[in-house]
Amino acid sequence: MRNAKGLIVRTPWIHLILSGQKTWEMRSRHTKNTGSIYLIEAGTGLIKGRCLLSGTHKVTPDMFDSTQPYHQLSDKSLLDKWNIAWRLCCARYLEKPIPYIHPRGAVTWVNLPEPFYE
Repeated sequence: MRNAKGLIVRTPWIHLILSGQKTWEMRSRHTKNTGSIYLIEAGTGLIKGRCLLSGTHKVTPDMFDSTQPYHQLSDKSLLDKWNIAWRLCCARYLEKPIPYIHPRGAVTWVNLPEPFYE
């Protein structure tokens, strides 16, 4: 059994993901972490939801306009850095946000203590 993983996501993106309006989280590199993950709202110390991370793929400038409903970016130049789509589905808010202790240096992922329950 692997440790539960928490993905740190900035506002407003986390709320767009958890409301089902955004299904691609744009990042600068691929991840091998897939499956059920928790979503942490950056800067709050709170786990706000969970979702499934099914995989990643590169997004080219040619794809930008036709995939805008998935990534919700408004500026194509953002693809210069954030051009890897992390595909998310089944996102939902937790009934009540869960506080966690943010480890020093964590920027993208947080290993949540085992066992971790909602």
